[in-house]
Order: sequence, then C-alpha cells, then structure tokens
Amino acid sequence: MLAFFASAAVALVLGGCVVARPVANGATDAASASPLGANEPAPVEGAGFALRSLPGVGDSVLQALQREERAAPLRYRVIVVPGSGCAGMGPIADRYFAGLLHAQVLVLHKPGVDPQARTAPADCPHLFVWRDRHSTWLAHARVALRADAALRQGQPVVPQLLVGISEGAELLPALAAEVPHLAGLVLIGASGLDPQESGALQAHRLGAEADWTALSRIVAGAPPDTVVVQGRSLGYWRDLWNWPLTLPLLRGPWPLLQVWGADDALVPAVAYTRFAELAALRTAPYCAQRIEGADHGLQRAAARVDGVQQVWAWTEQWARQPAAGLCAPLRLLREQQQAPSAAGTS
Repeated sequence: MLAFFASAAVALVLGGCVVARPVANGATDAASASPLGANEPAPVEGAGFALRSLPGVGDSVLQALQREERAAPLRYRVIVVPGSGCAGMGPIADRYFAGLLHAQVLVLHKPGVDPQARTAPADCPHLFVWRDRHSTWLAHARVALRADAALRQGQPVVPQLLVGISEGAELLPALAAEVPHLAGLVLIGASGLDPQESGALQAHRLGAEADWTALSRIVAGAPPDTVVVQGRSLGYWRDLWNWPLTLPLLRGPWPLLQVWGADDALVPAVAYTRFAELAALRTAPYCAQRIEGADHGLQRAAARVDGVQQVWAWTEQWARQPAAGLCAPLRLLREQQQAPSAAGTS
C-alpha cells in the first residue's frame, strides 16, 4: 500500500506498503523494492517466463507470468502475489525466481498492470490509482485462482505454496482457500500485523504520528472513495484501515514461513517481533527468519547477497522432504548455528 504525505521527506509503511514523501506525488512499487486461446502462454523475450491471461471479475482479464520447473523432477508449485505499484515483475522475474529450481511458478498481477511494464511509481495512471484497493484486488485474484485450479484438474498433483511479497502478503489468508493442495504461506517483507497497526508503529518510529492521525481523520470523513488523498484513493485507504490480517494468519491451518530484513526501513522491527510473539501460539507451524543486514527486499547490497534466493533455497530443501514440514529447513539452520564447532570442542 503506497501513498505519499506532502509535509515531510520520510517514508512510512502500512503493513508492507511504502508511504513516502517524495518531491512529486506518486507511489513506490514494493515489488521493485524487493530487489523487485486466452490460456495459451505467450513467450516473454529473453526470459524463462511466459505471459498468461486469467479471468478476473466480470469481463476483466489479469495478466500473469508463468514458468515451468527449471530442473527435473517437478516437486512443487509457487503462486506469487507481488507488492504495490503498477510496474510488472517481468523485467526481474527470471532473476528474482532463479532459485526455484524444481518449482513451477505463477505470478499474478493486478488488473491493468502489464507484467513487462517498467512504469515509475509516480507515473501510475489515474485509472489505476482510482481502482487500486485491497477488496477489488482480492475479488479479481480469487476468480483468477479458481480458473487456474480448474485448468489444472487432471494434471499431476503437487504441493503448492502461496507467496506474498510486501503488500501482496496481506491477501494471502483470504486467497488460501482457492489454492488446492496448499502446503503453506510464505511472507516476504511483510509484518503479519493488520496494516493499520503496522502503519501506526512505523509512524511512531519516524515521529510522524501527527500525519498518521490527520490521514485517519480523512479516512473516517465523508468524501467519496474516488477522492485521491496522498497518492491513493480514499477507497484504498479505507480498505487498508479495516483490513484484517493478524487474526486470519494466527487462526489459519497452514504452515507459515516469514522472512524479513534486519535493516528494513519500511517496516519497523517491532512490528515483526510483535507478530512473532503472537504467532508463537499458532496451532499450525510457524517459523520466522531475520536476515541480518538485509533491507525490505531482503537485499544485502554491501555484501552483494540476495536474501530472496536464500528463501528459495529453504523451499527447495523443504520440497525434497515435504513430510518434515515447511519449517524444517529453519529448524535445521538453528540447530547448526547452536551446535558447538569442532574447534570449540577439541
């Protein structure tokens, strides 16, 4: 969820979405920040992905990216809900998902978003801004996933993971029922708290409580949903203010893997730790990993380390022995970190 405040030059994050105050009004793309007949896929030049059309609500059509497994055998499938903005993941998809070797990959895009678009955040079309809101995106994504599931009937059954990047993670609990053979949810750069709570924590972190309170008053006011405030429609803000995420994640029956960067400037660490404390009481498996030195997109630029590929390394490890559970690779990692070294015990 991206928007801009006009009165300062700091960034806020609501849930996993950036709220910035740049020179020009606009929006920041969370997918880009992360590093980032109708059913016949069309090849994408220079990439392993193909364009695929899926139905949305009514006559709407969603553009998706699809890729087959890079190495045999096929072990699992990954469905991705990207972050905010109107740029597509096409230009970065081959690199971003490179570590998913034994997985088929499907990347959804919001209605009106071209997967190959490199549109700057501040240049998102007005029509996109007016229509962009969680409830609308969720309704379209549900229809698209139902169509995808119907098309896969009769194909070999493989476990599926539902992956949410930043803002995209806020849709995962509501989409889980549309994914057959769902093996778990993966949150990348998303706190797990309700967007309004996470945003309030970030406002406090930045000393921007007054701006947050002012926006809250506007959201509760009388102007129609189509009015644009700070780069987003009031419909968008109103959805955000009332969007449930924490309880659906806590009560859900699916394993939950959450990965975030210790140097995330867009989501405060306290939001991640607060959710982790709550999620420790889940009846279904929960595991979280903080990547030291990594930013919101899990990148450690100074060390040239891509933390997203580490996430895929864990899912690949899980897929070799799925019965051990989605959290098994992180349990093994912690055991290795806690074990005394040979040098220390000799």
